[in-house]
Amino acid sequence: MTPAPDEPAEVEGVLNPASGRDADGRLWLLPRLVAAGNVSRVGLAEVQVADGRPTGVRRAGVVLAPDAGWERAHDHGGVEDPRTTWIPALGVHVMTYVAYGPLGPKPALASSRDLRTWTRHGPLHFGYQADLDTDLNLFPNKDCVFFPEPVTGPDGRPSFAMLHRPMWDLSWIRPGEGTYLPAGVGDDRPGIWISYAAVEDVGTDPGALTRLSHHLLVAMPEYDYEALKIGAGPPPLLVDDGWLVIHHGVTGELVEGWDQQQRVRYCAGAMLLDRDDPTRVLARTAEPLLEPETGQETSGTVPNVVFPTAIEEIDGTHYVFYGMADSAIGVARLEFGTAS
Repeated sequence: MTPAPDEPAEVEGVLNPASGRDADGRLWLLPRLVAAGNVSRVGLAEVQVADGRPTGVRRAGVVLAPDAGWERAHDHGGVEDPRTTWIPALGVHVMTYVAYGPLGPKPALASSRDLRTWTRHGPLHFGYQADLDTDLNLFPNKDCVFFPEPVTGPDGRPSFAMLHRPMWDLSWIRPGEGTYLPAGVGDDRPGIWISYAAVEDVGTDPGALTRLSHHLLVAMPEYDYEALKIGAGPPPLLVDDGWLVIHHGVTGELVEGWDQQQRVRYCAGAMLLDRDDPTRVLARTAEPLLEPETGQETSGTVPNVVFPTAIEEIDGTHYVFYGMADSAIGVARLEFGTAS
C-alpha cells in the first residue's frame, strides 16, 4: 500500500498497519494515514488476495481520527501506530494506539466488533507499584499490544496481558529534566515490558483492559541490531513452543525531541516467550529476520526502516505486514523452521 495521490489524509504516508478479520472472514488492514503536518488517522483497507498472496488493498475510509481533546495539542495531534488483537473471550477486537497529545505519545485503547465502528476507552492506566518506586503513567509509552488469550498473571490469576515499551527520558517533554529509572533497572534504553488485567476484574467490559497492574520487564536490547531500543510488533502468535513475538530493534543515533528521526535503522527480529509465563524469554534471534534492503525501505520519510505491526494467516501461510520507511506498507512471508 502506497499513498493515494488524491487523498489529503495520506499525503505524508501510509504505514504501520494493524489487521483483523470481519465476521465474513475478510481480511482488513487498519493503516496509519499521515496528513500534512504529521497528523495521523487510522484508516481501513480490505486486503486483496491473488493466488494465496496479498497483492494490494481496497480503501474503506477512516475509522479513528484525533477527535478527542487528549489526542491533540495546539500544534500537533494524531492517533498513531494501531495494534489490534481479536480476543475471543471478549468477542471484540481491541486496538491499542498512540495518542499524540499535549505531553507527547501516550497509549490508549479502543474496541470494535466489526473493525469499522470503534469505541474509545481512554488512555491506559498503569496501577501504582511500590517496588518500582515510580509512576509509569509519567512516561511516554509505545508499542502496546495485547495477547489474544489469557495467561497466568504474577498473582496466579488468569489474566489478559499486554506488552508495552515505556521511555524513561522526560527531557522530550520538559527540556533538561533527564532520565528517571524504575527501581532495579540500571539501563535507560527502552525495552519490552508486560502488564496484566485479571480476567475476573475485566468481566465482559473491554474498557477494563485500560486498568493494568503487575508491571514487569520482559526483555532489553541484547544484540547489535537492537543497540538503541526494542519494541513489540504484531500481537503475539501462539505456536507449538510458546508465544512468538516479532519485534523491532533500532540502531544508529537518536536526536532529541519528537521530530522524525533520520539517523536510525530499524530491523525486525523475534523472540519466543513461555506460554504460561510470558515474562520468560525462551529464545531470541541474534540476527534480524528482516532488514531494510529495498528502495521503499531505505528511502522515505524516515529512511532505513522496516517496522512490523500485523501478522495474518492466508491459506495456511503467515504474512507479516510492516511499515516501510514511514511511507508505505509492505508484506513478508513468515516461514517456520525447526529449532536446533
